[in-house]
Order: sequence, then structure tokens, then C-alpha cells
Amino acid sequence: MILKTEVHGIFATNSYFYIDDETLHGFLIDPGAEAEKILRIISEKNFVIEKILLTHGHFDHIGAVKEIQNKLKIPVCMQKNGGDYIKNPVWNLSAYFNLNMTLDNVNFLEDYSEIILNANKNFFLKIIPCAGHTTDSAIFYSAKENFAFVGDTIFLGSIGRSDFPGGNEKILLKNIVEKIFTLPDETILLSGHSEPTTVANEKINFV
Repeated sequence: MILKTEVHGIFATNSYFYIDDETLHGFLIDPGAEAEKILRIISEKNFVIEKILLTHGHFDHIGAVKEIQNKLKIPVCMQKNGGDYIKNPVWNLSAYFNLNMTLDNVNFLEDYSEIILNANKNFFLKIIPCAGHTTDSAIFYSAKENFAFVGDTIFLGSIGRSDFPGGNEKILLKNIVEKIFTLPDETILLSGHSEPTTVANEKINFV
């Protein structure tokens, strides 16, 4: 089960629950704001969140992490370049809004490793590095279920910005072509700020 929850801080951001239907255990992806709302959903639906997964370290994707992590006592995981963002409010952009966010106790994942659910070893995501929007941007991919959480790398009809600290347009475009467009055409792309799309659809729109 995938449940999208739009949370509102400075910006609206899509947070996602990826939950195993059999055990109700799962992962929480990009809790960007409104920790109380997210925790309420977890409680009401009897979800057991084993890990928080971050597609990248911008403040609108990490804003509720600290409160949820403290409440649930669970690991937070992201791509190994994430340290540049979670320790630096300028790089994670929170400084520009006088929020000055930082995170501690984050686990940095090896590229292409699998994040496996403790409650069901057949339920997992693969982290694929996809820098360009940020140096730590990554997607979490399920080949079995044909979808990927893509953060701000690509959206319905557009791509992520590359003019923030660590961004690089050339690398972004290269990674979209090599890391996302090589996934099966029917792969559903679940982004941080748009409705779902597919690899096939974005190949048509890509310039």
C-alpha cells in the first residue's frame, strides 16, 4: 500500500507511507512538515513505521523528521552525501526562512543497497543515487511493484531545480536519462511536489 499525505510548511510537500498490507509495517518517505498529522495517521491506521527514508536533505522534506524520530525511536536513512544538507541550514535552505533546521542520528546508505522491512523480508526498496537537484538526491525503487519515490528529481511534466547549493543541471539531466529513463516504461514516479506520472510519459515530455 502506498498512501500519499500532503503536508504543509513553507511549501506543500508529498509525504508517503509505503506499507506492507500483511503486517502493516512499512516506511515513511519525506516527512516534510506537520509531524502531528503524520503521527495521527500512523496511530489511526495502526501502522508500524520501521524507518524514515529521505530522498534528499532539503528542509521541506525533513521538517518533521526530528519530532517523529523522537516519538517513534526509529532510524532515519538517506543517501551518503546527505551530511552536507542535514548539518547545514544554508544547504538545506531552511536558513532562508529563519528555520535553521539540522538533523542528528541519520544513517547513510550505500548506493544501490536494499532497505528491507524487518517484518517481511520480501518487502524492500532499492536506493538509487540520482544527484543533480542536490548532491544527495536519490530515488527509492521497487522493481516488484513498478514504482519509484523520486523526490524532487523529476515531476509530472518537469524536472527539479538545479540552482540551489550542490545542484548541477548537467548532472541532473544525465541522471534522469541514465537512472530514471532506464527503468521500465510503466514505472510510476512519485514525486515530492506533483501528481504521479510514469517513465513513459516523462520520456515524451523530456527536452
